[in-house]
Amino acid sequence: MEQIKITTPLTHDKVKSLKAGDSVLLSGTIYTARDAAHKKICEAISKGESLPFDLKDSIVYYVGPCPAKEGEIIGSCGPTTSGRMDAYAPTLISLGETGMIGKGQRTPEVYSAMKKYGAIYFGAIGGCGALIAKCVKSVTEIAYPELLSESVKRLEVEDFPLIVIGDSFGNCMYKAE
Repeated sequence: MEQIKITTPLTHDKVKSLKAGDSVLLSGTIYTARDAAHKKICEAISKGESLPFDLKDSIVYYVGPCPAKEGEIIGSCGPTTSGRMDAYAPTLISLGETGMIGKGQRTPEVYSAMKKYGAIYFGAIGGCGALIAKCVKSVTEIAYPELLSESVKRLEVEDFPLIVIGDSFGNCMYKAE
């Protein structure tokens, strides 16, 4: 299978070029956030406060990395179940987030927001966190340090292997159309 190389930012033109089932090697800047961080981000949005990163053309990876061992940049960093973010994802998508990385099915509301605003859902392979960590070239904590491993981090990744699970046209690998 041919792998499509994509570099961030994830613009709408890039989103539209991807289809459910595509194999992608992603390079560039992505952000980490799990449910507790998503809740804080949405609370900041509702209060009109500044966000830890610009949502426009961003990709959020649903992960809480393990602590790095000595000499490593990051510990194991496999995806968490995306459904935990489903209450928050449509809001972030409506404000410019164009990509999400996780595992598992999403709600109809998330797929609807993806189609309406032009976003994509990538699947990362659960159980391969140590392998995925080798794709991370740098990590910087940027918000919510009280959340420990679930704080928001900026990752620079190179050739991060992903599969397009849900595309901006409403196609999804988890459901038959």
